[in-house]
Amino acid sequence: MPLVRPKKYLGQHFLKDENIALNIAEALSGKYPTTIEIGPGMGMLTKYLLKRPQLNLTCIEIDRESVDYLNKNYPQLKGKIITTDFLEVELSTIVEGDISIIGNFPYNISSQIFFTVFENRAHVKEVVCMLQKEVAERLAAPPGSKTYGILSVLLQAYYSIEFLFKVPPAVFFPPPKVMSGVIRLTRNARERLECDEIMFKKIVKQAFQMRRKTLRNALKSLNLPTSISVLPIFDKRAEQLSVEDFISLTKLIELSK
Repeated sequence: MPLVRPKKYLGQHFLKDENIALNIAEALSGKYPTTIEIGPGMGMLTKYLLKRPQLNLTCIEIDRESVDYLNKNYPQLKGKIITTDFLEVELSTIVEGDISIIGNFPYNISSQIFFTVFENRAHVKEVVCMLQKEVAERLAAPPGSKTYGILSVLLQAYYSIEFLFKVPPAVFFPPPKVMSGVIRLTRNARERLECDEIMFKKIVKQAFQMRRKTLRNALKSLNLPTSISVLPIFDKRAEQLSVEDFISLTKLIELSK
């Protein structure tokens, strides 16, 4: 069967390096056998995942040409490919229990995929993925880094995040214009935050949307009482606060209401 034609509108860049594919597949711990691969394309990662019999693999692929290719070349995937957009899937309707997610994520929707992971954090225990290097670095960035941002805080509240290795453009077809990076997210023991989670997300987003301003100015619209806003933490900027600092800040603001 002929190779799949990469489609720009789907952000398809097919990995063609076997060693890198193997390294990505092996980065998945296997502790959570129910596994979803996002965007398998022509199965470069898939074939290595299929060699791990303990994994119960489901593939989500929006491109029908890719689905036809996978069905033709990997008959063991019969009944295990869902032809849809991952962002429109209700994970609980296709898999049960704890799951792991793996994939070469389309760069144009990688942030949206991670917001979906965040919303499904009770079930998504591990993620191994390749995405644009700058985004990968941002997710794994520590407090104080210029790349530390909203998703860094939200995800690091529930996951430990490791930047595993860089991947050059030349190993893709067609080659992207950017470097790629592979990261692994591992769910931590936290079941819920010690503060109101809706308020926590609101504060994190608002603080980073005005990241150059001190928290006192960035959070001005919350109309905080002077007794709170004069505290030293409000002299800081969003990027200087750890996850625990944001939790403490949220509790402080809750008590002031």
